[in-house]
Amino acid sequence: MTITNPALETIEPYLDADHLEAYRATEPAPLRADDLEGAVQVLRARSAARQAGIVRAPRPAGVSAEDRAVPGPAGAPPVGVRVYRGARTPASGAPALLWIHGGGMVMGDLDQSDAYCTDVAHTLGVLVVSVDYRVAPEHPFPAPVEDCYAALLWLRRSAADLGVDAARIAIGGSSAGAGLAAGLALIARDRGEVSVAYQHLIYPMLDDRCVTPSSHRIVDPRVWNRTSNLAGWNAYLAGRTGAEDVSPYAAPARATDLAGLPATYIAVGTLDLFMDEDIEYARRLIAAGVRTELHVYPGVFHASPTYIPNAAVSKRWTADQRAALGRNLGVSATE
Repeated sequence: MTITNPALETIEPYLDADHLEAYRATEPAPLRADDLEGAVQVLRARSAARQAGIVRAPRPAGVSAEDRAVPGPAGAPPVGVRVYRGARTPASGAPALLWIHGGGMVMGDLDQSDAYCTDVAHTLGVLVVSVDYRVAPEHPFPAPVEDCYAALLWLRRSAADLGVDAARIAIGGSSAGAGLAAGLALIARDRGEVSVAYQHLIYPMLDDRCVTPSSHRIVDPRVWNRTSNLAGWNAYLAGRTGAEDVSPYAAPARATDLAGLPATYIAVGTLDLFMDEDIEYARRLIAAGVRTELHVYPGVFHASPTYIPNAAVSKRWTADQRAALGRNLGVSATE
């Protein structure tokens, strides 16, 4: 029997029912595969419009957020971070999460992840450090992941001052941020300067080669699709997407040895072009002896739990994600 996997010009027939209205209201992004500069401009404009449309609730009582500048990589500028504390965050011995925002390697900022980081600090009492890393194409690999490593190194070296338990430092991110977190976990393992307890990877962007069936299948212009993904990778790798010598620190799916990595959580939807590479990475982690938890949600496209938080599947996704983070950092959630 031959199984076909055609490209989906529209994912609408396969969507979770609660996602339909928001999907139909989304303007298609007119991207051209042969115009990297134009694609980046379109993606940034679309992201800015989405962010402008979000009504941001005030932070819950007891949650504070402080912007700081920490030492950057050697010869590079300082890295901006935002440090979140909740009312339940202990003054000493607190678990910590280094969070890396998404944005296809070409966009995003601290405000994009503010609601999520606030929620983690508020409900779990975790000290959260969100990283404002440099983005491509102005700053290609290794600048973004090295900024994240500099922030992780600062968090570890400042653990006592921040009241953090150095044995309970996690890293995580969404989309490109999750891909950077996965690369960061490999760097931390190999350099041996920081021990990472856990990696929290939400629909991670892992493989620049874009050869899986799902990476070919999702071409719908209303969502993060093959064209936008190739644009992001080409910006990050300075046009070297798919080259034989791409570093696993840039594209973690390239890593040949996953042993010794921290416990891992991966979540992805069935209408996400990253589905196949995320499932394969989870499979390889398990084979390497890494404690791994994988969730695949039906009818969910890339980042839709953020855009459509009140859908039933999004609420389940959020609850699962929060519970996993709490479990792996030894804390329980409270609303």
